[in-house]
Amino acid sequence: MAFAAFSTAEAQPQAPRRRSRVALLLLLPGILYLVLFFLTPLVSLVLTSLQVPSEFGDIGVYDYAFNWQNYVDVVTLYWPHILRSFGYALAATVFALLISYPLAYFIGVKARRWPLLQSIMLVLVIAPFFISFLLRTLAWKQLLSDESFIITSLKALSLMAPDAHFTGTPFAVIFGLTYNFIPFMTLPLYTTLERLDVRYLEAGSDLYASPFAVFRKVTIPLSMPGIVAGTLLTFIPAAGDYVNASRDFLGGPDTQMMGNVIEANFLVLLNYPAAAALSIILMAAILVLVGVYVRRSGTEDLL
Repeated sequence: MAFAAFSTAEAQPQAPRRRSRVALLLLLPGILYLVLFFLTPLVSLVLTSLQVPSEFGDIGVYDYAFNWQNYVDVVTLYWPHILRSFGYALAATVFALLISYPLAYFIGVKARRWPLLQSIMLVLVIAPFFISFLLRTLAWKQLLSDESFIITSLKALSLMAPDAHFTGTPFAVIFGLTYNFIPFMTLPLYTTLERLDVRYLEAGSDLYASPFAVFRKVTIPLSMPGIVAGTLLTFIPAAGDYVNASRDFLGGPDTQMMGNVIEANFLVLLNYPAAAALSIILMAAILVLVGVYVRRSGTEDLL
């Protein structure tokens, strides 16, 4: 009996150890994937951002060094593009939230009584994902060009000056960003509002609260996780977008964002250190802004 009890006690610590090995083996493919496709490119990008032009090389040839001056140079040269990128992204996020919240509220709360209508509206929200991002933006360029029916009609009604243009303006870029990222805002909001218990809203009304007070003190706090998730999913890709602000789509020479500058430095100017430094600055700025926003909104568990 004593020997059996001793054997059982000795075998018990081995079970957790065996389970930890199995868990490590299951995690190993994911860890290798992250190291190979995330950590390695990130390290390479950081090293590239510190390079210096080769003394005896051609254009586009650089040597590894620790030239931190590259960051100072790109901030000094491209600070308007940095501010413009975050300004456009913030404006597009606000507009997307103002449009998506009523839409998500109607689908998730009001349309519960009509499952078929709810499903149809969800399909309409998701439908843009079935069309290429580039094709959607190019279609809007054609619709909003100077020769389009929309612009000519606005000019005929004297709502636009005869020599005014829509494409190539900041408003066109913000419009394109808002349109393209509305589904990223609507779906997280719908997911949260669809689970909203309407009895809370009825209780607020029974306590003689106005509809606005119920919305402000009940609906918004309960839907805050969806607001934060949708804001992050919209703001982060919008800040690094280079399609809408491109001169080939809705932008112009005065609407270039950081994505356009990074693309030009990588593919046209062959200034790889500047492009890499701008990419690092973009990532770092987004991380700081997102961290502050999430903590201020009281949803630290999303980090």
